Amino acid sequence: MKLELKNVTKWYGRQCVLDQISMVLEPGLYGLLGENGAGKTTLMNIIVGLLPMSSGVVLWEGRPMEEWKNQYYNMLGFMPQYPKFYKNFTAKEFLEYMCHIKGVPRKKRKEQIQTMLQMVNLESDSKKLIGAYSGGMRQRLGIAQAMLNNPKLLVLDEPTAGLDPRERVRFRNLITELSKERIIILATHIVVDVELAAKEIILIQQGKLIKKDKPEIMKPLIHEIFSME
Repeated sequence: MKLELKNVTKWYGRQCVLDQISMVLEPGLYGLLGENGAGKTTLMNIIVGLLPMSSGVVLWEGRPMEEWKNQYYNMLGFMPQYPKFYKNFTAKEFLEYMCHIKGVPRKKRKEQIQTMLQMVNLESDSKKLIGAYSGGMRQRLGIAQAMLNNPKLLVLDEPTAGLDPRERVRFRNLITELSKERIIILATHIVVDVELAAKEIILIQQGKLIKKDKPEIMKPLIHEIFSME
């Protein structure tokens, strides 16, 4: 299982927001760090196929993601920074809808939905309308939909935003366990969430890849950039 980026570049008019990003990712958790405007969300949107590159290539198992077509999207889980929900749906109805969108076989949907609701601690609230959910509950539902269909590649943009400290610890433990069997890219501004759990940290500044390495090696650089002790 391997995701490879080769010279991924993105221009908006005359502004270069990603400048020849190259890296290889294998199973494990990767923390994507960078200040606001560094290019994190743009990079993730390219990886999940929501945004075209200006140049470069994204390879899955050695083949451009375009060649995989729907196969690529079926093995992908994505949680955007601001997930959108149908407020008049219950959590259970929403996950049923997402199962349909993701091509989860009918026979497996009920079991998967139940497992995901338990995983994010929403089982007792599964029949409530999403419009009545708190921000933290919506974040947990976003995580649940991203995990449907057991994705091999999981891309999460600020997944712990809105979670209380206990929920963040629970989420970190869950993601650490899940990363043993898949590639997980987690963008966050909460440095401790990735320092404690990541296989490697990817640091981006002004659209450039500054460094990608183990947390213990990256720690001094990260703390310098983010002005942390």
